[in-house]
Amino acid sequence: MKNILQIDGDFIEQNTVFTELIQEIKQSFSDKSIMVPMRHHHDFPNPTVKKDATLLLMPAWHPDKNAGVKIVTVHPENGQFNLPAIQGIYIYLDAIKGNIKAILEAKSLTAKRTAAASALASVYLSKQNSSSMLMIGSGALSANLIQAHASVRPIKTVYIWGRNFEKAKEIASNLKNENFTVQAIQTIEEKISDVDIISSATLSTTPLILGKYLKKGQHIDLVGAYKVDMREADDETIEKASVYVDTYGGLKESGDMVTPLKNGILKEEDIKGDLFSLTSNSTKGRQNDNEITVFKSVGHGIEDLAAANYYYNKFTKE
Repeated sequence: MKNILQIDGDFIEQNTVFTELIQEIKQSFSDKSIMVPMRHHHDFPNPTVKKDATLLLMPAWHPDKNAGVKIVTVHPENGQFNLPAIQGIYIYLDAIKGNIKAILEAKSLTAKRTAAASALASVYLSKQNSSSMLMIGSGALSANLIQAHASVRPIKTVYIWGRNFEKAKEIASNLKNENFTVQAIQTIEEKISDVDIISSATLSTTPLILGKYLKKGQHIDLVGAYKVDMREADDETIEKASVYVDTYGGLKESGDMVTPLKNGILKEEDIKGDLFSLTSNSTKGRQNDNEITVFKSVGHGIEDLAAANYYYNKFTKE
């Protein structure tokens, strides 16, 4: 155990260059030799807070190179304990010998790779001149999503909404030195029709993005709602949009996809593509500036392995 590197959240936070991480994830999605089985998803009761928690196990192998598994718990009510909802570690392995090379703090790794995957999708799906963004949600992902999207598009103005307005203002303040302005807003409706990109990262069980407010040319990035009883966008949003996913495995996990599929609003064959097909250029992304696009992300083991490899290489080069 003494030879196993410990890569903590501080290192990950201080050593992320989103353009680099996005490229690492892009290369991994286009590499057909990486093996990723379906992740384990286990809900279990948490009577103390009267809200179920979730255990996720996400393995991936790159034969003859590296491998790893992420072990994560999601406790939606952790705000009352002043703790993040996501807790976990990533075990990074040598794929040839099987030894553990490093243990990485998974909360920061997950936030960074999730934001990078959304930005990667945005390269294909948002308008190239997108200059404004609405961030829905004020959790740990919010600042990362803003920064990641701004690394691939010329974002000048960002609006952020959260159920806790003070928290939204705090995130805006923390990003005051960026090359774009960030303003906390009181309602989603006041800006949703005005922006080029809408990103949402919440645990909402009722839709926050309503299709009636959408305008032509917008890109909607759905990152939260990881369970079947959660939704961030309504049926009208799905009906109006060209829909893409990070992977087709997500069709069974999130209410944003499960419910429209069940109700016949969306058919699986209507989904235009995923990150595998986009990065290999077998699927085209945005067709024109009037198209509304939706990207639904539930996370994938390939993103974790790519991120672990990225941070391991940075750590060992110091």
